[in-house]
Amino acid sequence: MQDNATEVTAAGIARLAGVGRAAVSNWRRRHADFPKPVGGTETSPSFALAEVEDWLRRQGKLAEVPLRERVWQQLVGHPEGPVAALVHAGCALLLIHDRPTVWLELSAASDERLAELLPTALEQVLAPRFGMVRRPAVRTPAPAELLPSAPLLRGAAELAAELGARQTYEFLLGRHLDANPRQYTLTPGDLAALMADLAGPARSFLDPACGTGALLRAVAPGTDQELYGQDSAPELAELTALRLALHTRAAVRTAVGDSLRADAYETLRADAVLCHPPFNERNWGHDELAYDPRWEYGFPARTESELAWVQHALARLRDGGTAVLLMPPAAASRRSGRRIRADLLRRGALRAVIALPVGAAPPYNIPLHLWVLRRPERAPAQPEVLLADTAGVSEAADGRGRLDWPAVRAAVLDAWHPFDRTGTTREEPGVSRSVPVIELLDDDVDLAPARHLPPPAAGGGAAELTAVRERLGETLRLTADLTPPPTGTAGPARWPLTTIGELARGGALLMRTGGSGPHARVLTDHDVIAGTAPSGTLTDNASPEEPVLVEAGDVVVPVLGGGAIARVVDDATAGAALGRNLTLLRPDPAAVDPWFLAGFLRGTANNRQASSYASTATRLDVRRLQLPRLPLDQQLRYGERFRALAAFEEALRLAGRLGEQLVRGMHDGLTDGSVAPE
Repeated sequence: MQDNATEVTAAGIARLAGVGRAAVSNWRRRHADFPKPVGGTETSPSFALAEVEDWLRRQGKLAEVPLRERVWQQLVGHPEGPVAALVHAGCALLLIHDRPTVWLELSAASDERLAELLPTALEQVLAPRFGMVRRPAVRTPAPAELLPSAPLLRGAAELAAELGARQTYEFLLGRHLDANPRQYTLTPGDLAALMADLAGPARSFLDPACGTGALLRAVAPGTDQELYGQDSAPELAELTALRLALHTRAAVRTAVGDSLRADAYETLRADAVLCHPPFNERNWGHDELAYDPRWEYGFPARTESELAWVQHALARLRDGGTAVLLMPPAAASRRSGRRIRADLLRRGALRAVIALPVGAAPPYNIPLHLWVLRRPERAPAQPEVLLADTAGVSEAADGRGRLDWPAVRAAVLDAWHPFDRTGTTREEPGVSRSVPVIELLDDDVDLAPARHLPPPAAGGGAAELTAVRERLGETLRLTADLTPPPTGTAGPARWPLTTIGELARGGALLMRTGGSGPHARVLTDHDVIAGTAPSGTLTDNASPEEPVLVEAGDVVVPVLGGGAIARVVDDATAGAALGRNLTLLRPDPAAVDPWFLAGFLRGTANNRQASSYASTATRLDVRRLQLPRLPLDQQLRYGERFRALAAFEEALRLAGRLGEQLVRGMHDGLTDGSVAPE
């Protein structure tokens, strides 16, 4: 009966059965025994998951459903909501991880008996793992709370037997975060790893605004490590605690509460603090915290909540400890914060301000900063501060995290490590500079790195501009040579047509979709559209699925955006993982030539008849795309012509990039005097 309390929507039923939502609507109309709605609304009804599974099983439609999909539906349809379900699943997975034999004994009983016995077993695991802190984040669920979760817990245990307890929880949590993007502010994994590297190895870490635990999870494991977290949202503090406990053997301490108003770690002096604080908070406690002892560097203005978080981090550090905070760029230059910034500089507490490229973290449309701070043991005699700007190292392609993170990471750490050792570092024009504090203590105390860095030589200097001009000339000549001659026919051809769907069913090609599984090199939809090398990553282990790796000769088609695009994978791209919103077609070379296939898929009329339109996007149904039924020798003739068109298109792209580089370099050179008007 309890399993019937879990509800599933029509979209969930479609995922369970591996069909579209239209098929579910047809089943409801055609089958009188289809389960009746038990909740939801008239336009979006919900159904009892157990009844749906039973019906699908009787119809023979449930046999191929992955276990993880059924567990996910149990979680998302939990009567207490997905967060409560995630907490219960996390507790059970931690028990499975730490004491697997105890779980095996308990799970042999009925659901009622399991719910009755489980709290005692959980208490024996949760108490030693999370210790005693004020306002503890994770409490042991009562039997009445666990009873509706019993089917979910059994399913999660079965999935853990395949994937492992940690991977199972990462999958469920990651899918929940993906399904609710507006509810959570996430710190990307690459940025979290960079912040942890800047903090360096340490025994104790604190994140006073821990969110989903990305920063603490990025910490390199060490001996006798302690991880402390706090968040004002109880559900985030719980999820973080369970995530960290499954990820590491370190002592995990998490608490609920606003760290500025209700600090749970008043006596803590951590080795390192990592923090992605909330930005632009007016109601951070300005009125009630006026005489708080944490304001060693000045009382923050109401508009300077970020400087309150900076001083909170410094107050929780031991002498010589390091804090790394993600900050909005305005915090480096707002006049209301200049006195606090000046005191941070004078006393040697602020060690570095690093500007990140646009798209490094939400909000994705502004270049955020990293502040590296150190609680001073003594005031330096001639203090300097490191200013770095990585905007030119890796430019965001579309403001959604498509960054060359290895290049950004290398530029930041190459500047920080020598500065951290010696207090100074060599100058890298346009990238980094060690600036004497006295130069910054003017009326504004503006710490925006770009204002204090010497510009790089225009376009790399006159020699580089000359080289770019010569490459542009060669490319333009190549473009002229590649320009296809026009040829005409008597009229449109009337050849017999087939569809991609028919070819896939007949075995002439294989269809796959992308987006799952961790991989360091991912071909994204933007890469396919722009004709660039793979630029994405799928480093989060939220999905246990293996990524789809592209091979030379595959044809890759973006399914969103409305453009007629198809790309044949070359040797340089082969081995990359297929990204989201892409469909891969792998033709049998004995039946279909890949260049012939890609060329006909790009036809405007072909794409128009295979596309569907929503209010905000156009989606391509790749199965409906058509191509003519031609023998292989004729396909190869068309394929050679399409291959030549692709070479011409790439030459045009290169000419455009070189032209932009030359124009930008000439503008810079003329304006800074390194290029003469003559």
